[in-house]
Amino acid sequence: MLSRREMLAMTPLAAAAAIRGSRMGAATAAQPATPVNFSVPADACDCHTHIFGDPRRFPFATGRTYTPESASVAEMRSLHRALRTERVVIVQPSVYGTDNSCTLDAIRQLGPNARGIAVIDDSISDAALNDMYSGGIRGIRINLATTGQTDPELGRRRFTAAVARIRDRKWHIQMFTQLSVIAALQKEIAASPVPVVFDHFGGAQAAGGTSQAGFDVLLDLVRSGRAYVKVSAPYRGSTSTPDFADMAPLAKALIAANVNRILWGTDWPHPDTASGKSPTEISPLRQIDDGRVFNQFATWATTAAERKAILAENPRMLYGW
Repeated sequence: MLSRREMLAMTPLAAAAAIRGSRMGAATAAQPATPVNFSVPADACDCHTHIFGDPRRFPFATGRTYTPESASVAEMRSLHRALRTERVVIVQPSVYGTDNSCTLDAIRQLGPNARGIAVIDDSISDAALNDMYSGGIRGIRINLATTGQTDPELGRRRFTAAVARIRDRKWHIQMFTQLSVIAALQKEIAASPVPVVFDHFGGAQAAGGTSQAGFDVLLDLVRSGRAYVKVSAPYRGSTSTPDFADMAPLAKALIAANVNRILWGTDWPHPDTASGKSPTEISPLRQIDDGRVFNQFATWATTAAERKAILAENPRMLYGW
């Protein structure tokens, strides 16, 4: 494996190639093939990533719904050098359940420019939550989408319990769900004493456009400042490849509603959570060109002021830099 000094001396694309070669043909997470073509503001943050560590050190949960290939901190560093982003948020993936060790280890390796989102259960102690805060955790995730949960009552119970647990902390709730659940929880979200963040366009689909059921509720929550939305992982809602341009109307509508409640993220290393494979069979990571997708983002947020708000100012406020 190359030393840190050797890696830093390389260009981002050369470093990515070196990582691939050093692993002697092992599968690797995607690296940008397209150079970024706009001015990225200082302190820009990728607000949605995952790390999948060595399973011998960080074993997967037995109840997981998929098994990803590995994606290392070194590969993440290469990604962000290519994208010219300086800060990152690592989100606890479902494959680790409530064992946040891999996420916390990655934050420790990346240092003060990294934050994280954890997954917890009722058994966790206040002392453990305090330790997580010291380790860079700034929120907890409710993941309904990966397991296919669409029951609004289940979402309501989990949301209410999460609010009760963190209402006195400088944390927020991050939800991965669909528009119908968001619409059903509108009153609870609007009244929440803690910030609420929705992953991946709130589950909106390009084919439904801005008139799809529930998108109006999402826009209202953003417009009123009661919720943040990540314009992340556009491929999850798109039918257009390779740059997912059909997500533009949704992204532009969200930005127009309230640019101060929009976040951006890659969803690197792009796990395929619905591959159709058995939960224990390795599901290859998607090979997404994050440089090309990042350039598409610049066509949604068309001014330097909008890009600075979404990429730098909003993350600084929400994640506490």
